[in-house]
Amino acid sequence: MRPLRIALTKGRLESSTVKLMERAGMDCTALHDKGRRLILPVGDSLEAVLAKAGDVITYLEHGVCDLGVVGKDVIMERGGSFFEILDLGFGRCRFALAAPEGTDFYRGYQGKTIATKYPHVARRFFQGKDMDVRVIKIEGSVELAPLLGLADGIVDLVETGATLRENGLAIVEPVAEVSARLIVNAPSLKLRKGEIEKLAARWETCLKPAQ
Repeated sequence: MRPLRIALTKGRLESSTVKLMERAGMDCTALHDKGRRLILPVGDSLEAVLAKAGDVITYLEHGVCDLGVVGKDVIMERGGSFFEILDLGFGRCRFALAAPEGTDFYRGYQGKTIATKYPHVARRFFQGKDMDVRVIKIEGSVELAPLLGLADGIVDLVETGATLRENGLAIVEPVAEVSARLIVNAPSLKLRKGEIEKLAARWETCLKPAQ
């Protein structure tokens, strides 16, 4: 049987996951000296696949990876048929609704327009408020949309809020907290339950001192 295969989101989440695996006593030598390789051994029982965030979910859903590490933001926007089994605690930020500073976003009865990279997250948020809004998907800097008069506000990920402030925007309301999650596809959880639960428990033990 092949090693368990875990898809890691490239970048900061990858770096934090490697640190967690090392705290758990896993051999991450190959991940530190990966060159251009995208599939790398982690000891003898695990194989890491380096991927973009959205692709982590795709690889799980198609059964080519057993586990994945991905941000809750991607899970909320994409959804999918997998299980979320552990909050890893790193990669923390939040979704927030923001609007031009000094404006009352909720004032008046006119329909609002929202710019965002996360249309599903934004729609669900406003549906929860029974508000009918127009959602425009933006691929780049969503802060531009209110400045250009394209939108009344934005829904976006916020860490420090510095970018909002520099562009004359302010948080109106938090939407949801976000952090990295360990996810697993359903068939793997059934067929390799013992291995997966052992790995998750090992990681969870290493997270406790940091939380």
